[in-house]
Amino acid sequence: MRITVLGQLAKGVAQHDEEAGAKLTKELGRIKWKLWHGNAIAAQEVIEDFEDELSELDVDDPNLRKFAAAAREFAVYIASNTASLIHYGERYRPGERISSAFVEATVNAVVSKRFAKKQQMQWTRRGAHLLLQTRTRTLDGTLRSTFERWFPGLANENGSCAIHAKAA
Repeated sequence: MRITVLGQLAKGVAQHDEEAGAKLTKELGRIKWKLWHGNAIAAQEVIEDFEDELSELDVDDPNLRKFAAAAREFAVYIASNTASLIHYGERYRPGERISSAFVEATVNAVVSKRFAKKQQMQWTRRGAHLLLQTRTRTLDGTLRSTFERWFPGLANENGSCAIHAKAA
């Protein structure tokens, strides 16, 4: 979304200076490509160059300061989140999902409904947090080992159930 906003601001620059706007749009494309392919370090270098180009730009665009501020915020965002950037190209080629928008929309709908005051089964913040932790552990396969660590007898009981099942 941030690149989309920067692209719109670049189009505004293009109305005042077509060549400068085209160059900025091309640079945004390079940044997007590098981020898509998980190359955050190279993307940061291109973003720094992009910011330099913006600061040197002499165009009579009323949104130029806003554009420079948005570019700076984007650079800080990418630098802060480098470790969590996803290599979308690597996921796309084998046919894996690259968007979680449908999941996020569903989660938002369920959570907002459960936090509603007049809902029969209303959640508290703590209850929602605990439910999320349990669901996450279920999905990543660590729930059982966590319970076995908390309740050491659980592992033994399961072993004896398996022995009883074989005997039957």
